Amino acid sequence: MYRIISGKWKAKKIAAPKNFDVRPTTDFAKEALFSILENTYDMQSVSALDLFAGIGSISLEFASRGCQDVTSVEMNPKHTGFINSTASELDMALQVNVQRGDVFDWLKKFRNKKSFEIVFADAPFETEEKKYYEMLSLVLNNKYLKKNGVFVVEHQSRLKFEHPNLIETRKYGNVSFSFFEPNKEETTEIE
Repeated sequence: MYRIISGKWKAKKIAAPKNFDVRPTTDFAKEALFSILENTYDMQSVSALDLFAGIGSISLEFASRGCQDVTSVEMNPKHTGFINSTASELDMALQVNVQRGDVFDWLKKFRNKKSFEIVFADAPFETEEKKYYEMLSLVLNNKYLKKNGVFVVEHQSRLKFEHPNLIETRKYGNVSFSFFEPNKEETTEIE
């Protein structure tokens, strides 16, 4: 169970079926994350990409705050179905575009097709460190980020990134958000 923190559906509780193996971002961490993002971006005019979307905690938060262009990538068909049905129930179906697939395959397949202001990834906590770096490379080297964009990676706090694009890491208990800027040499964006 999680709740939408702010926006049109503020305080709405979302309960996933009991057999779903998910770990939604905690309310405390989600509130902190969106406070940071809303200090930089107008949610109604950005596009967001939610990788490892799970049951849509972050995607639906973006949509509730007025984001009209949210792409959610999730491999589990039960989870994608849940995101779709919840988005429909909350009149967000036009805002949330759910894509079923392995995140790494999806990033390779759709590279150079569209850029986003915000890319968020919450990979399973057991993900190997080298896979995080592979994901960073795929997102940062394939124009997924607009030049004013940010790539936010949620991860266990014990994982420490060393990467030239790392801006900062914010720790919230055993969960941290690391913020990465786009590559400087990229000047073109894809719509």
